[in-house]
Amino acid sequence: QVTLVESGGGLVQPGGSLRLSCAASGELFGIYTMGWYRQRPEKQRELVADITSFGTANYGEAVKGRFTISRDNAKNTAYLQMDDLKSEDTGVYFCHRDFQTWSQGTQVIVSS
Repeated sequence: QVTLVESGGGLVQPGGSLRLSCAASGELFGIYTMGWYRQRPEKQRELVADITSFGTANYGEAVKGRFTISRDNAKNTAYLQMDDLKSEDTGVYFCHRDFQTWSQGTQVIVSS
């Protein structure tokens, strides 16, 4: 059974940065798409970013140009670098493996 352990959330001021990590157990990490969705207060869950096994990245419109997704297959880990954070980025961020296995979520709060 695959598990995803997510880390890196927290409180940051507007304009600041955070990096989320998502470490996966199991084998064959490199063949799966990895990504993040987020749940903002009173909003539907929405795409943040995902990255295919080939390294092709896809971003939600709200984060394009500010967030960068990457992966290190040797470490079975995906990363989400979040820069120029805004208050509207506040929410719970969930990483996934192939949209089938999900992390427990990590809280990101952007506030002064």
